[in-house]
Amino acid sequence: MNNIENSLGGVLSQPEFTSATALSTAANYIMNAPEPFTHTYRTYIRLRENGSLTLKFWHSNAVDSTWDLGADAVASEPGGEWSIEAAYVADGGAAPDGSIVPGSQVPVTFGGGRTRCVEPGGQFWSDEALLELPEGHMLAFTWTLKTADAGKSFPYNVEGMLVSGYDAPGNLAAQESADAFRESDKLQVLPSFLGYKKGVTKKLVFLGDSITQGVRTAKDQYTYWAARIAEGLGTQFGLWNVGSGWGRAYDVATDGPWLHKAQQGDEVLIVLGVNDLDIGQRPADELLGDLAHIISRIKEAQPEAAVILSTVPPFNFEGGREIHWRKVNDCIRTCPPAGVDRVFDMAAVLSVAAPADHRIKPEYMSDEFDPHPNGAAGKAVAEAFLAWYRG
Repeated sequence: MNNIENSLGGVLSQPEFTSATALSTAANYIMNAPEPFTHTYRTYIRLRENGSLTLKFWHSNAVDSTWDLGADAVASEPGGEWSIEAAYVADGGAAPDGSIVPGSQVPVTFGGGRTRCVEPGGQFWSDEALLELPEGHMLAFTWTLKTADAGKSFPYNVEGMLVSGYDAPGNLAAQESADAFRESDKLQVLPSFLGYKKGVTKKLVFLGDSITQGVRTAKDQYTYWAARIAEGLGTQFGLWNVGSGWGRAYDVATDGPWLHKAQQGDEVLIVLGVNDLDIGQRPADELLGDLAHIISRIKEAQPEAAVILSTVPPFNFEGGREIHWRKVNDCIRTCPPAGVDRVFDMAAVLSVAAPADHRIKPEYMSDEFDPHPNGAAGKAVAEAFLAWYRG
């Protein structure tokens, strides 16, 4: 594969393909094992359309966002050397249980081959795969990965599972039954981009953290706001959700793979800042500087792209974090960074009334202690966004 085919620009070189799902497949962790291993991962995904599908996948072997304080995985860290031993798409049925509909497996190939070696930091496309997926059924994506050495290998997402997944030791990708598979826990191992051939009027990218990813909402229900917006817009709009748990603006500002994903949109919605202010303990001016850098880099790559910047959602900050949260949102509302085309005030949708508007409405919290927005919050944000977007 030459450098052009292996570059991030390869996403743009396949304009006839758009994201097939509102599920984020961003990576915020990296597999780190004491010895080499072979393991199979099967994930069930609701696609934006069913029927006769031409599918194609693109993958980036790098971490997108920093996990926690970065002891285990940091933004733009390249993955190790590993290989795809086998990969399949299949009819996963209406209720994910670890098995697939018999006879529905379609092999995924790479340059005509069933296997592929993956180099550190590499990016690549699969070949097209044709699948008939009945209405109401989920796509089952199964692949067997083999690591070359002990230590760090493939990136994945370790946040709470939003979709059902199963995994098993060994090379079981071709197996139709659930035998030997166990339900996965915080182990979403998927290609970076799940695409299907579809003509759309506009491609949107949603760039954010766990709130964009949908963390803490119900598994397999797609009740987070990004998924609800995708449903409300309809399939004439493409939507690539690259929300990543623990993600922060300074991760994107490293000019690595996560930023390049955002640069693929005709329109980019940015919802970042909670983790910068919280675990990152960044002051308002540094966060605003990182946002300005991200926006400028998107515009450099795609001059015609529209950038929507959201206010930072409320996260029950106190003390200094609340002060900086207010400064950032005041700036976004009144004097956003250069290159911003529109501002969406997500904080106004989720916040209680002033002067306690730094707090999320209790009915929108995942539980009494966790300010991650729940499915009801997803509904409220999506309705507000769609009315604003179309207004």
